[in-house]
Amino acid sequence: MKNIFVTGASGFVGRNLCRELRRRKLNVRALVRNSQAQDMLESMGVHTVMGDLTDAVVMQAGMQGCDTVFHCAGKVDEWGSVDDYYQANVVGTQNTLDAAQAAQVSCFVLVGTEAAYADGKSALVNLTEAMPLPSKPLPRYPATKAESEKRVRAANQPGFRTVVVRPRFIWGEDDSSVLEQIVQATNAGRMMWLDGGKQMTSTCHVMNLVHGMLLAAEQGQGGAAYFLSDGEPVRAREFISAMLQQRGVTPPTKSVPLWVVKLIVASCEPLWTRLNIKRPPPANSVVLALMGQDVTINDELARRDLGYEPVVSREQGLQSIRVPE
Repeated sequence: MKNIFVTGASGFVGRNLCRELRRRKLNVRALVRNSQAQDMLESMGVHTVMGDLTDAVVMQAGMQGCDTVFHCAGKVDEWGSVDDYYQANVVGTQNTLDAAQAAQVSCFVLVGTEAAYADGKSALVNLTEAMPLPSKPLPRYPATKAESEKRVRAANQPGFRTVVVRPRFIWGEDDSSVLEQIVQATNAGRMMWLDGGKQMTSTCHVMNLVHGMLLAAEQGQGGAAYFLSDGEPVRAREFISAMLQQRGVTPPTKSVPLWVVKLIVASCEPLWTRLNIKRPPPANSVVLALMGQDVTINDELARRDLGYEPVVSREQGLQSIRVPE
């Protein structure tokens, strides 16, 4: 890798990737949608290209001379219209693929997700790359991420190597998304554990993800997908409580039975969908599938094929997010 193009560069994963690429003295170009993102990235030494995922022509021009594309952009919000997810995660990925091929980029890496396996039926325990994606993932985020992954992997061909990485529960310093939402919900008294928070979960520190992405670009098998994690799973309540405590926030004590959440999902989600209500329902099937049961992944393939090993332990990561007293 010498010249890299990054989408979603102002997001949690993208900006950490850009920092690491610049630390390695590599040339980085990033697609940005506003001046705030432009200023932040250019302060790192990143060259910016103003545009979005709807414009393959703009992206193709920005990718000229690049050898690698990291596609980090996408819609990860808790709720939204089915079409919004499709346009961002499927059409946006296809546009980026088309631009990369037209610009004669040699390697394309997609940030995928274990959520592509969520169908609301199958257990998500010890997931491996040998397990096929479900025929009918849950709508919105899981379904569109599964389709985008299929398109990326199918685009692999001589001279254009495509690779997917699949992290679970991305976290770490500089997290402006998931952790901040948990902190705000806890401070507002809205945070409750699902079934006591006893579920086992895999996690992936953002710098372990970045490390895995770079390894995938350097030596990942074309058309392959690789799960990435911090190692052994941990109980959701234990890990989230530790993160909150590092932020000086007292973890919640309230819990809601899983059967209650299932009733809420069954009654609310169809109504919200039918009436096209913009605000998220009290609970939804994706949260139920990804946080209401064990969700664990097996990263042995990445360790074997890529030489992947976490570069940040959970203990180190927790220390890095500690707020001084």
